[in-house]
Amino acid sequence: MVKDQGIAEVDIVVEDKRWLAVDLQTIADQAVAGVLARLQFDGEDVEVAILACGDARITELNADFREKPTATNVLSWPAAELSSQVAGGLPDCPTAGPMGGVELGDIAICYDTCASEAAAAGKAMQDHVMHLMIHGTLHLLGFDHVRDQDATLMEALEVEILEKMGIDDPYCTT
Repeated sequence: MVKDQGIAEVDIVVEDKRWLAVDLQTIADQAVAGVLARLQFDGEDVEVAILACGDARITELNADFREKPTATNVLSWPAAELSSQVAGGLPDCPTAGPMGGVELGDIAICYDTCASEAAAAGKAMQDHVMHLMIHGTLHLLGFDHVRDQDATLMEALEVEILEKMGIDDPYCTT
């Protein structure tokens, strides 16, 4: 990892036009940049692809890839397996591909579920989406929440990155 942070390329395909009112491009750019900065990873030549969709599409994707035929807020497909073999350990660093760029992977985010969750929690949609984009980006970088120690690490990173953006801890229930 290097300390100078370049700008990642975040490409978004908008299937659900309601995302246009949220300014997902700005949120996604800031989320990816925030994660890369916190991990001291140079964002230059880093690529992330995002699908901005609704319930029907995310349900289809969740069924196809996770065998869970229900809507969810965000899904991630890392380009490489980077997860740590040690519970609570840091994942491996992504490496450049043959063309020199670092493809982190793909994220799908669902408008309906995000809007519903934000409303239920009394949060601004943009703040909730920022959290989920950070969460998805961390998944692309090998972080996970299956094991307790990994969940603790991932959540701590999310909270720290969000705090730097002026967004409250999404896990605080008080």
